[in-house]
Amino acid sequence: MATFVVEFEYNVDRAGREHLHPAHTDYLRALTDSGVLLLGGPLQDTNGGLLVYEAEDRDALQRILDAEPYVRGGIVRRIRIRQWAPGKGSWAAGRSRAAA
Repeated sequence: MATFVVEFEYNVDRAGREHLHPAHTDYLRALTDSGVLLLGGPLQDTNGGLLVYEAEDRDALQRILDAEPYVRGGIVRRIRIRQWAPGKGSWAAGRSRAAA
């Protein structure tokens, strides 16, 4: 499995996302329950969000993102994807212990 950090930049403000927010929340909850979404939330200094996913590969992640209600609804201006290898910090240490 690979870990990806994904940044969404929206082309509408919070009010403009409200009609899709319930579907977005439900989708993220399902991804969390299945272990795909590790962490996510809004960025405080910009009109976007930051999410950390675990997926088999980049193609699998793309399918996950393509099904995201905000993406399907056309309100995501830009998606920045970075593959990440977390190795330090309490979160990474906890993940290492859980994998052992």
